[in-house]
Amino acid sequence: MSDTIFGKIVNGDIPTEFVYEDEHCVAINDIHPQAPVHVLVIPRKAIEKLSDAQDDDQALLGHLMLAAGKVARQLGVDDAFRLIVNNGGGAGQTVFHLHLHILAGSTLAESRMLG
Repeated sequence: MSDTIFGKIVNGDIPTEFVYEDEHCVAINDIHPQAPVHVLVIPRKAIEKLSDAQDDDQALLGHLMLAAGKVARQLGVDDAFRLIVNNGGGAGQTVFHLHLHILAGSTLAESRMLG
């Protein structure tokens, strides 16, 4: 497993309250939220960034999208949320363990930022 902070969270080395979890991923609140709702969906499998995913990761990548929808429904924001994946440092990725950002809330309607 990855030695990043997300790898440690997924492994249970860093106790964290999960917003959602299943056999393939976990979801946690972002510690530096950029919107009223800011949740990270993190696969249990360590993939450094999206461009490192392989053909055999296709089902996992689809699962992450479905999990993001489940989390959004669970949080009551499924009618309007933004889903962001940063790929690489130049795109703003700071933890090199693939993860999806779910952002939602009143500020999104005012913001045209694509993250």
